[in-house]
Amino acid sequence: QVQLVESGGGLVQTGGSLRLSCAASGRTFSSYAMGWFRQAPGKEREFVADISRSGSIIRYADSVKGRFTISRDNAKNTVYLQMNSLKPEDTAVYYCAADNVAIPSRSPREYDYWGQGTQVTVSS
Repeated sequence: QVQLVESGGGLVQTGGSLRLSCAASGRTFSSYAMGWFRQAPGKEREFVADISRSGSIIRYADSVKGRFTISRDNAKNTVYLQMNSLKPEDTAVYYCAADNVAIPSRSPREYDYWGQGTQVTVSS
């Protein structure tokens, strides 16, 4: 069992930055691939970025490539999402998720555990 708690969301102006954190409980964090997803009102949950167990495989949605950076610190049981050059269309609730596999998936249906989400609002 893994419990995930996101933090770091908030209100920021266009062009600003935020760093999201996702702290995981348990001693097996390094066994999980991790993903960040987001969901805007009236829209489906969408893939943002994922990272493999070791951090050697990282992928991004085209919409955030070059602006967002995912990373993990297995010693701290934490995965991060650094978000730069934020745009109003990035406004959403951001969720981290854990999947007990080596290589992560872009599909939210594949993930076993989810955090409660953190709101990110980008004003124009």
